[in-house]
Order: sequence, then C-alpha cells, then structure tokens
Amino acid sequence: MLFKDIPGHHDIKRRLINNVKKHRISHAQLFLGAEGNGKYALALAYAQYINCTDKKEDDSCGHCPSCIKMNKLIHPDMNLVVPVGTTSSITSKPITKYFLEDWRAFLNENNFFPTLNAWYQHINIGNKQGAINAEECNEIIKTLSYKAYEGGFKIMIIYMVEKLNHAAAPKLLKILEEPPEKTLFILIAEDQEKILKTILSRTQLTVIPPYSDAEVEDYIKNNNSCDDQKAQLIASVSEGNISTAKDLLNTDFSENKNFILFREWMRLCYSGSIAKIHPFVTTLSKLGRETIKEFLIFGLRTARNCLIYGYQQSSLLHLTEEEFEFIKKFSPFFNTNNLIPAIDQLDKAVYHVERNANGNILLMDLSVKFIKLLKIRV
Repeated sequence: MLFKDIPGHHDIKRRLINNVKKHRISHAQLFLGAEGNGKYALALAYAQYINCTDKKEDDSCGHCPSCIKMNKLIHPDMNLVVPVGTTSSITSKPITKYFLEDWRAFLNENNFFPTLNAWYQHINIGNKQGAINAEECNEIIKTLSYKAYEGGFKIMIIYMVEKLNHAAAPKLLKILEEPPEKTLFILIAEDQEKILKTILSRTQLTVIPPYSDAEVEDYIKNNNSCDDQKAQLIASVSEGNISTAKDLLNTDFSENKNFILFREWMRLCYSGSIAKIHPFVTTLSKLGRETIKEFLIFGLRTARNCLIYGYQQSSLLHLTEEEFEFIKKFSPFFNTNNLIPAIDQLDKAVYHVERNANGNILLMDLSVKFIKLLKIRV
C-alpha cells in the first residue's frame, strides 16, 4: 500500500513520513477514527514505508522486495491480528493465523477499507461476536520474540483493539511497554471509550478524521463508474465513510435497508399494536447481532436528525429525499420531552447487543418503551 493510493489525510501522511526520516518511530501507536476513514490503509502504508529499502521523499518505492511483499500482505515481518470467532471449521480457540488468507482476500475485495460487520459476514461467524482472545495474545508474544526475518522492523498491526478481551489484555501490557528492539505495534480502533485504559496509556495516539464530502465524492468518481450526481448524493449520505459510500454504489436509495426497517418499526410502535410488532421483531432478531446493532445506530442517527430538523437547521442534514420526507413528518413525534429518553434507550440497546443480549427479548422490550415514548407530547 502506497501513501499516494490513499485519499486525503495529507498532514498525517507527512507527519508519519517525517517521523521515520527523523528516527522517531514510537514503538506503540494507536490510529483512532471512525469507520471507513482510511486508518487501516494508512497503517499498511506506514508499515511499508518503514521497511522499504529504497524510500522516496514522500512514499515507499513500491518495487523493492520488501514493498512487493508488503503490498501482497505476505511480508514475514508484518503481522496482522483481527477479531475472529468460531466457525463451522474452527470450533475452539480461534486466532488470526487460521483466518489470514480470508483477511487478505477480504482487504483486497474492500480496497483496504474494512468494516467489522462485513468481516464477520465474510468469515460467516453468524450471530457470534468476534474477539481478540488470550490465545491470540500468547501468539503475539511468541511471534515478537523472534528476530526480524529481513533485518527491518517487526510490525504488529492489530485491527479493532477494542475487541481485545479484558481478561487477555494483561498479557500484552509488558510487551507493549517494553517491546523487543525494532518492534512496532500499530493498533487500529474506532471507539476510544472501549479501549482499556492500560492499553491506551501505553500508545501514541494519532486521530484520523473522517473524510469530507468532497473527498468521498472524488474517491467514488475516480475509482468507480459513477455519474457526478450520484457521486454527490452518495458522498452526502455516507458521512465521511468510504466503506459506506462503496456499499451505496450499487444500492437503490429507495431501498435503504435500515431506513425501511426503522420507518416500519416506528409506524408499528406508534400504532401501539403488540400483535403487529411481535412478528416484525422476530424477523429482525434473526438477522444477527451486527445487523441489529446497525439498525439501532441508524435509529440514533434518525433521532439526532429529528432534533436538528426541529431546531430548523435542515441545511445540516445529509439525507436522501425519501429520508428527508420521513424526518419532516416524524420529527414532531421526537420532541424535547421524549428525545433524550429515546436516545438513551437506543444507546443502552446497542450496549446490550454488543454483550450478546437476546435480540428478540431486547427488541420487544425496546418496542414497548417506544410505544410509551411516542405518546409523549410537547
């Protein structure tokens, strides 16, 4: 991965390159930012530049043996760790080395803009939550105890470090604080609050901002066959997330899954009919925890949009025409008296889904609460 192939983030690229030139490579670095903002691609480009044997002024050479192996994700000194779970073929103690070929294929398919939900679907772990477990931590320590094969840095890139099991984390603390010589940890994360403080305190933080609408639009037009109007619409809806923008390329905007589901759910909750809500909740709960989580997060976003519209700031909304019409009609039902409790309930539901709550029970309980909340008027 070359820096030039990653859209935007010019200041961050320049800073990373300068750190290498000045031999100021911190041994444990955390790349933090929202989904689809290029942080994983930056980590790969950074790793490639560090071990490149023919560095250019502002990028790796791309043709030395090290760069060729890095680009194929097969360099012996670049180690990749990702959250995994049990599958039909791997039934106990799952660790990354059993999924490496899958991860390489997944990254290439997604142009190095991975998302956790898509990864779980790729390896087909069903409703289970992926994790970085104690066995993985033992494997990391073992791997880094060896000398670098090619004399450069040994690099350990850990994707979604917030998925590190709390019980397993202490195993990594010592090696994070005092790693072997010429060892670099690059931790990738999206939610700082979910990272253990003991891990966070041992890393140098680099915050990767979301892309601007213009950057997303340029990326879509430069890498896909897409007319200007659709590219502009996709950019405005994706909220700086290139992964979302790529998913939307082949989507009929009138068929946005989460929008349709949430709109139908709100209509059912407003009707107050448990008999009608029950089959809807049963169907939704069978779609898997990550899908339920996406649905709830979309609900949080919709509640926020209703608030913005209610304060007559509709120019700040980035919505399709159909979504805007829904917000316009529905915003009176999300008012100053029930909006905060509604957001609180949705946020708690996301929290419990992440901790393997029963989807059917959780969604039914949430529906009953929303029946009551939607009856509250200003």
